[in-house]
Amino acid sequence: MRRVAFLIDGFNLYHSLDKASGDLGGAQTKWLDLIGLCSNYLPQIGNGAEVESVHYFSAPAGHVEQAEPGALDRHWAYIRAIESTGVTVELGNFKAKQRKCPHCQQPIVSHEEKETDVAIAVRLLDLLWSKSCDAVAVVSADSDLSPAIRLAMKRFPGTQIYCLFPYGRGSFDLHALATKVIRLRSAAYRQHQLPDPVGLPDGSIIAKPSAW
Repeated sequence: MRRVAFLIDGFNLYHSLDKASGDLGGAQTKWLDLIGLCSNYLPQIGNGAEVESVHYFSAPAGHVEQAEPGALDRHWAYIRAIESTGVTVELGNFKAKQRKCPHCQQPIVSHEEKETDVAIAVRLLDLLWSKSCDAVAVVSADSDLSPAIRLAMKRFPGTQIYCLFPYGRGSFDLHALATKVIRLRSAAYRQHQLPDPVGLPDGSIIAKPSAW
């Protein structure tokens, strides 16, 4: 059996889920069972592939609360739910940054997600260095991950790194680097949803947010 570690770019996937929901006529997709979804694509990886681990990278977006009340609570509920299934969660943060409005040139504050790309890169190299897996599948279409994948293939010759592009997203750079590109289907999002509610080991439950 070939042990495959999955590294999931949470926000890259989230925007894909939004698009999939619209394209599926409003179907709810965000209560996603990550382990189930990853397992679904093992046959395309082939050679006796099995899920070794699933790592989810994201950042709490507290700055959106004013525009989207409850967004942070929904995200934390999801994080607790996927952790209960065995997913490893690694969180970065958002940093406020002043810039000029492109239309009126007045100063405005925007927020940038920090640490996520670096965290994925570090985890990728650590997994290979420690021989914790035989292959890696990166669930993202963010070309900023190209240097990490390029270095991993250089330092660990023969390493197979798969890129699973979230539905509706892609990257020419990653496509050129990957051992193989697999495109996630919107139907797979709908098919692989967590139960509602999710039972936690302590006996408590987490209900799916109504908007999800």
